[in-house]
Amino acid sequence: MNASTAILSRLSLAADVASDLMTPNPVSISSDASLREAIVLLHDRNFGAAPVIDEAGRPVGVISRSDILTHDRETVTHVRPAPEYYTRHDLRLSSGETLPDTFQIESVDPTSVGDVMTPAVFSVGPDTSAASIVEQMQALNVHRLFVVDDDGILVGVITTTDILRHLKA
Repeated sequence: MNASTAILSRLSLAADVASDLMTPNPVSISSDASLREAIVLLHDRNFGAAPVIDEAGRPVGVISRSDILTHDRETVTHVRPAPEYYTRHDLRLSSGETLPDTFQIESVDPTSVGDVMTPAVFSVGPDTSAASIVEQMQALNVHRLFVVDDDGILVGVITTTDILRHLKA
């Protein structure tokens, strides 16, 4: 047995149930939100993924950076025809104010989170044993499980980082 194996054999999980492991009240996003909103959320919060919830607060899927990259890779964008030429004078607002030289028109992707998310929801209850959570994450090959109450409302999330945070030597 090498030194790292000896250390790992002495580690234990300092948590009994899901509610001990979970991050409560996780930041989530609606399936109706735009893909742009999801990108901003994931980037600004440095998340790899976020739960997608319905109007009642029940998880309906997960949106991940991988989902967004896959969507981007599979989306074909065609070159648009050259726009008609406008003079700076033509680009005045109704108030008479002219638009700045840096003014640009952005093409907005109409894709919603619901169109791109992974619709699978792997969830556990707050009283699920920590050992069962680790087993489920391994068996399902997932990085997170949602914690839902008796009504199916999202109350927390358990990530692999949460598990690691509770390991004690």
